[in-house]
Amino acid sequence: MISKANAAKILDVTLATGADFGELFFEDTTSTSMRLENGEVSKVSSGNEYGCGIRILKNDKCVYGYTNDISMKNLMKLANTLKDSFDGTKTCEVKPLKEVKVKAKHVAKIPYDSVPIEEQLEYLKKGFKAAKDYDPLIDKVDINFSTSNQKVVIFNTDGKIVKDTRCRGRLYLTAIAKKGDQMQANGVGPGAQKGFEFFKDEVDIEAIAKECAKAAITMLNAEECPSKVMPVILDNGFGGVIFHEACGHPLEASAVSKNLSIFSNKLGQKIASDVVSAIDDGTIEGGWGSANFDDEGNPTYRNVLIKDGILQNYLIDNFNGRAMNREGNGACRRESYKNEPTSRMSNTFIDNGKSTFDEIIASTKYGLYAKSLGGGSVNPATGDFNFSVSEGYIVENGKITKPVKGATLIGNGANVLLKIDMVANNLKRAQGICGASSGSIPVDVGQPTLRVSSMTVGGRGGN
Repeated sequence: MISKANAAKILDVTLATGADFGELFFEDTTSTSMRLENGEVSKVSSGNEYGCGIRILKNDKCVYGYTNDISMKNLMKLANTLKDSFDGTKTCEVKPLKEVKVKAKHVAKIPYDSVPIEEQLEYLKKGFKAAKDYDPLIDKVDINFSTSNQKVVIFNTDGKIVKDTRCRGRLYLTAIAKKGDQMQANGVGPGAQKGFEFFKDEVDIEAIAKECAKAAITMLNAEECPSKVMPVILDNGFGGVIFHEACGHPLEASAVSKNLSIFSNKLGQKIASDVVSAIDDGTIEGGWGSANFDDEGNPTYRNVLIKDGILQNYLIDNFNGRAMNREGNGACRRESYKNEPTSRMSNTFIDNGKSTFDEIIASTKYGLYAKSLGGGSVNPATGDFNFSVSEGYIVENGKITKPVKGATLIGNGANVLLKIDMVANNLKRAQGICGASSGSIPVDVGQPTLRVSSMTVGGRGGN
């Protein structure tokens, strides 16, 4: 994308007015998306995103700019414009640039651009047929399939050259059941930082399509959920979205460094029950949120955030780490070169406990089993949240009895952490897209099945 010598010249400009750090982030991303609506191809598109972002730091100040014209003349112009945000004289030099290498853990065996579009569509049509044929009440099946291949090169004034390639693919299947004027939808969305081999070898699209359709039919015929405070059992996998939203974001340095987090200044303190350990691991091979390097050029890490209820660590980027007197721990991410990077989650999950799924159900006299969650909202400053339950069941006398629909979980992330009283040993991760200040990025959420001893459940049903 640019020679080392030219990168050094641009970086030298970033330091000209007293800045202590300069960075160039080059990106070349190709992407493809396709959509099937009721078995018919309604969309196939592809694109290319190509450009460079320049970031300059001075103490606790930061300026950022980007361009899709990466000619030397234009990059020098952008660097000169940004440096004028500071008023001073040069205090440091660009260190000799040298490439930092690690063994790549996330390599596509079958790149998506090597697989004919027709073959990819035939795979998706199997999922459509399996879901549509499950029951006559399945009214519609939509499948979205998106792939991307992102190549990044980072240069900075600390002398780093970092290169990384991230090849990702994800499908999202939605089954909609309809009876009269009643409709119920259910969705599933597996993805990975792998090539097409992930879908050929690891994702049985017909099996997940049938399961998705089954859930939609079950909820279509379900009673309304009662509204009360009760124990809530959150199933493994996407149940982890509550931890991600209500607890994970407040552990990011972008909030912690400004004392805008409920967990600021609480390292070493008890913030969860003894059975809770939580991890953010950007090194998981093929993980949807993984990378070899973060977007500041630091190697990714397995960061233990909570251990046996005690807060151990935060997710830290280099810039926000300055205010915390902490170095970055591989947690800096951005959507593209158009976004200034900051601390973000990667693959974040509550770790396995010592109970089993059956033990949790059997020990619950009455409660809600939330098998899957839908959308929700969170106040990041307070941790207050509400999430809809897309598939739920009542548990009575240690047994799962009847399905219920329309349930909403209402609570506070910090309080929920302290009320988790059982954690199973069936950890599972699920894929999603997280939107925040540095754009929308792929993340894994996850957890084993766990029980919250009491939570407010909203619903329109009776007792």
